[in-house]
Order: sequence, then C-alpha cells, then structure tokens
Amino acid sequence: MIAKEHRQTVALQRFAEANAQLLEEIKSLDAREQAQQIQWAFEDQAQAQGLQAWELALELIAESPEALASMRLETHQEVAEALGLGWEEYCHFNELDPAAP
Repeated sequence: MIAKEHRQTVALQRFAEANAQLLEEIKSLDAREQAQQIQWAFEDQAQAQGLQAWELALELIAESPEALASMRLETHQEVAEALGLGWEEYCHFNELDPAAP
C-alpha cells in the first residue's frame, strides 16, 4: 500500500500517464506549469465523475476494491475526528453507513 504522504503524488503520476494527449499538449511548458496543468485536469476529471479529488486519487492508487474501501473509510474517519464529530453524526451528514467496514 502506498504511504499516505505519497498518495496524491502517485495518483497524479498515474493520471498523467493515462492521459497521453494532455502530456502532449503541455510538453512545451516548464515543469511547474506542467504540474499545475495536470493538477487542474485531475480536479476537472474528478468533478466530471462526481467525485472529490481525494476520492479519485484513492481510486487511482487502490490495488483492490478492498483497499479502496479501507482507504476511503480511513479518510472519512480522519475527517470526522478533525471536525470533532462523532462517527455516527459524521456518517449522517455525509450519507454514509456507520456500520460499513
């Protein structure tokens, strides 16, 4: 499993590798501008799929459906904790099943 601190970077790399046309379009830009264009395209793709960028990132790096479910749950639990919400309250606000593994 990819360490949390590297998930976004790996997801962006995989996204870029899967989008040869984007890479062709931005090849004349400097590295910083290329990274920015990739980030924007990534965010646009997430939005087009009805996802948050972090959700698309997890989908791109998950090694299995079980790993994806585990990473999603972990992220939701971290957000609930950061917001100071109980798990059931957080699940209610986000239309999640509090019993889901």
